[in-house]
Amino acid sequence: MPRASLSSFKAGELAVYPAHGVGMITGIECRTVSGENKHFYILKVLDTEATIMIPVDNANSVGLRKVVKKSMLPKIYSILKDRSDTALDSQTWNRRYREYTDKIKSGCVMEVAKVLRDLYVLKFDKELSFGERKMFDTAKNLLVKEISIARNTKEDKIEEELYRLLKN
Repeated sequence: MPRASLSSFKAGELAVYPAHGVGMITGIECRTVSGENKHFYILKVLDTEATIMIPVDNANSVGLRKVVKKSMLPKIYSILKDRSDTALDSQTWNRRYREYTDKIKSGCVMEVAKVLRDLYVLKFDKELSFGERKMFDTAKNLLVKEISIARNTKEDKIEEELYRLLKN
């Protein structure tokens, strides 16, 4: 999924920051760092107290992107339904955890959907570790928030929809 260009965010716009979710760009500030003036996006993560300063020059490299378009939702939903790509392997839980963490940190909504799907399938095969259960909740919350914004629909309705897709 292509990431947004550096000049594409303005105050008042929504953006997705990997592993933290959707936030509002509340402003762009100039700060002096090591004697140089640097511009930062100020991102207030929705439904949390977290505020993140993201250097404008590094916005692409850290994965800051626009909220997924509604037209991409069928592709996300097909990932959640697709079991052919789900490999229940014999990796240890911590190796799987690292792999899932990397996918979530990538900021790619498709990768987050794969994590949610894989952990959902895995929990029927074996008990998820504490870390994997937290990872499942993180992936679910990230997807629910972003999809609810993309569709302008309540989060509880989206969560029900995702569970229906996963159960099929």
